[in-house]
Amino acid sequence: MPAKASKLPASFFQRPDVLQIARELLGKHLYTCVNGIITAGRIVETEAYRHEGDHSLTLHLQRKRHQAQGLHVPGGHAYIYTVYNRHALFNIATHDAEHPDAVLIRAVEPTIGISEMLLRRNLLTAKRALTAGPGVLSQALGITPALTGLPVNGEVLWFEDHGEVIAAADVVASARVGLEYAGVEAAGLPWRFRVRASVWTSPAK
Repeated sequence: MPAKASKLPASFFQRPDVLQIARELLGKHLYTCVNGIITAGRIVETEAYRHEGDHSLTLHLQRKRHQAQGLHVPGGHAYIYTVYNRHALFNIATHDAEHPDAVLIRAVEPTIGISEMLLRRNLLTAKRALTAGPGVLSQALGITPALTGLPVNGEVLWFEDHGEVIAAADVVASARVGLEYAGVEAAGLPWRFRVRASVWTSPAK
């Protein structure tokens, strides 16, 4: 019998190891309730960002100084910002207010509210382009920067554990996407985590 689903508590995100959190989010389920409509997806890809030893996050904190205050909060709050003036990227602040770490949700396998996701994405069928990528998954799930600061165990955004544990052999760790500007060391950190067999992960770059 499948394990009973349970909502992830804030304490899940308040642990100090952001890499562990990013890996353990694989197989969990992300839910949104926007305008009374519930949508959800099984997480198949994440990226970790750490305040120590990660020049990409250091640059982000400098360049988006005012906005990035949204990371100086207790773990378990949404941090959403846009790139290219169109794509909203959904991150979860982790650790605590003194340690601005974060996990980016990069891809999900759609499970609930697929018809609404298709409308939001202007697609006719549930194919990879629906939720395979951080910008498109936010659009499909109705996630916008207006949700920044909300707890991710609330009534609008939440995560559920459905009892699935992804074995280490089934997790692909690789370099994160689009960080060449941060230098070779940061760009090469293997902090992007994917479910090996999933057809819903974002394109490798």
